[in-house]
Amino acid sequence: MDFNSGGANELHNNQFYQCEENKPLLGEMSEGNNNTKLSAGPCKRSLHHCSSGGMRYKLLHEGDIQVCVVKHPRTFLSKILTSKFLRRWEPHHLTLTDSSLTSATPTGYMEASLSYSSIEDLQLLSWDNAPKYCVQLSFPGGTVLLQAANSYLRDQWFHSLQWKKKIYKYRKVLNNPSRWDVVLKEIKALVDMALTSPLQDESIHQAPLHIISTLLAENANLSTQDHENIIVAIAPLLENNHPPPDLCEFFCKHCRERPRSMVVIEVFTPVVQRILKHNMDFGKCPRLRLFTQEYILALNELNAGMEVVKKFVHSMHGPTGQCPHPRVLPNLVAVCLAAIYSCYEEFINSRDNSPSLKEIRNGCQQQNERKPPMPLRLLRPEPPTPPPPPPATLLPLSANPSPPQPPPSAPSNPAPSIPFSPTPTLPLSPPPSVVNSSEILVELERNNNSANTRRKGGPSGGDSEPNLIDCLLVSPAVNILSIQLPAQADRVLGCFALILKMLSDYDDWRPALASLLQPIPFPKEALAHAKFTKELKYVIQRFAEDPRQEVHSCLLSVRSGKDGWFQLYSPGGVACDDDGELFASMVHILMGSCYKTKKFLLSLAENKLGPCMLLALRGNQTMVEILCLMLEYNIIENKDTQLQIISTLESTQVGLRMYEQLCDRQRELKELQRKGGPTRLTLPSKSTDADLARLLSSGSFGNLENLSLAFTNVTSACAEQLIKLPSLKQLNLWSTQFGDAGLRLLSEHLACLQVLNLCETPVTDAGLLALSSMKSLCSLNMNSTKLTADTYEDLKAKLPNLKDVDVRYTEAW
Repeated sequence: MDFNSGGANELHNNQFYQCEENKPLLGEMSEGNNNTKLSAGPCKRSLHHCSSGGMRYKLLHEGDIQVCVVKHPRTFLSKILTSKFLRRWEPHHLTLTDSSLTSATPTGYMEASLSYSSIEDLQLLSWDNAPKYCVQLSFPGGTVLLQAANSYLRDQWFHSLQWKKKIYKYRKVLNNPSRWDVVLKEIKALVDMALTSPLQDESIHQAPLHIISTLLAENANLSTQDHENIIVAIAPLLENNHPPPDLCEFFCKHCRERPRSMVVIEVFTPVVQRILKHNMDFGKCPRLRLFTQEYILALNELNAGMEVVKKFVHSMHGPTGQCPHPRVLPNLVAVCLAAIYSCYEEFINSRDNSPSLKEIRNGCQQQNERKPPMPLRLLRPEPPTPPPPPPATLLPLSANPSPPQPPPSAPSNPAPSIPFSPTPTLPLSPPPSVVNSSEILVELERNNNSANTRRKGGPSGGDSEPNLIDCLLVSPAVNILSIQLPAQADRVLGCFALILKMLSDYDDWRPALASLLQPIPFPKEALAHAKFTKELKYVIQRFAEDPRQEVHSCLLSVRSGKDGWFQLYSPGGVACDDDGELFASMVHILMGSCYKTKKFLLSLAENKLGPCMLLALRGNQTMVEILCLMLEYNIIENKDTQLQIISTLESTQVGLRMYEQLCDRQRELKELQRKGGPTRLTLPSKSTDADLARLLSSGSFGNLENLSLAFTNVTSACAEQLIKLPSLKQLNLWSTQFGDAGLRLLSEHLACLQVLNLCETPVTDAGLLALSSMKSLCSLNMNSTKLTADTYEDLKAKLPNLKDVDVRYTEAW
């Protein structure tokens, strides 16, 4: 090995240096300040301070390096190191484990591992005629020299070895603490070492946190003041790092036991803010979510209560109209949902016979050791009248239970109810009076005899537990079901329901919040909680009032066969407590924005015809319009149901007026079809929507097949008149303001249209995609529109008869 004397100039005038922490370890405090290592011969030392602004290195875990071991008395160190006879170096692949330096080939110099505890000194060396880029490890009776390929690798090995050595000592010393005032100083020194280390690695900050969390877990009997002092000491490490799981448990305990402590505000707030901003998956670290939940509950325990929580939520959003952190909202929603589920954890676990979170942490019990499920017993509360209530009976467990008999306290002549089915039987008498809902209490009854339970509460052979939502639909007079929660669980439920309300007040968060809540990710027991659904109603109202389609479309079910908010807040739904006012508002919004009007009407006729007729019977104008549209578009095929709808419309003044207008339009349409009229028509240039409506109302155009509105001022509003031309086959809208809304309406009603000219119109992909349902189209001109290539390919695939297409001056050209 060539010892290059010129390399000495690279290390600041032939000096080598070492990096030491300012605070001593417990094991080093007894050594005092006189334990100074003397230099020998020409070797010089200087202190190398590790500042955060200097060179950064990645923590080494393994690597290739040259090794030379010299065994010698300490007094002859300088002579041996400068000897010309000790130049034999061995290549080794060294691994830096948690406790020692180990070679992948345990032979020669590294036949035995070198423990960090045996290393007395660690320093960088450079002197005349010495090997370049060398690190010296001193141990009793000898020295290990590690030679790297360049100065950067040498410094990387030096700092990595020093980190491993120090963290090993801290882990060993803090494993058996004696004096806690000294332990606190050592924790501060450990934190300072991690913050000032030039190494850049996740474990640099995580390793001290794990050591401290282990220390706290093994010493749970510390005083509260000691707890707070330790939390304050490790606070700088938590600014850029998530706390490990054990430390989260410790933080949760502190939040529960001392929610008013200043540590919660001053230390935990930035930690929780970082979790909400940067966490990507609570499933991988559920204790972070639990800690965030406990932190919010601790804020709620302060004097200002929810005002403090509101300020915290606002701080997470930021002062501007747009939140800069995309992960905050989904993380907050995940915390809220987990907290709400925790309120019903015992009930859900008993119902589903599944392990609780506590059991999961402690190891789940065997199935045969678990408690049997608890059946529901639904009881009416005691009436205010002196006679005692009837004995409690179990409701049937069948999926479609028969309506129960009215209780003795009910009126002798109860108002008739409207069955919620596609073919309801509506009374022609005056509208029925509204029966006030009575609250039902739920008791949990443990019964080891499942056969006895089935005999009491369900059909023979049935062993399924009652569905709370099914229980609510037993009778229209019963629409509130409450489960008595402990006081603490009730406060938790109220707190996180209010947070959901706060989230819905931010315009930029509302679309994502609506999407997250569209699958109704709440336990059905919570949906049956009157107070919770009342708070949640505010959120749903914000969704319904939002003008953006991406928001209020989330009121519908996320997939076919699953209820959405639209269904739950309909009359008879589990969450409806306002006689259907919110449901009517949702229908009005959805009808105004949903371009598939006929499809939406079909879904209403199939699933919600009963609620629609009930609200129309009470004079709701939106529902009256819905029933009229169902008749006009021939949505209802059953004659008896049509007659029932007509009777419903005629029972109110607004309904009678709209039904008469519908009959007039139908008579005009039938007369128009009977008389016939011209087959071709061209409107003069600059004609408007009003001109077209006036023209079509002045004569009969039942035979009109070709209509040209080119270079007129018509808009999408004229589509209401165009759909009254059943024989129309060719339509020219060249250079008009006819847009997407008109195209959507045409696509639903003009199924026979064959030729359509949309050249130089403001239509976009949103409207052009609706044309995919017009299977008769054979000629389509989309010249100079906002057509994209993807939409064009989609139209070609869905319109088999399309032969003549013009897409010039579009993206698809």
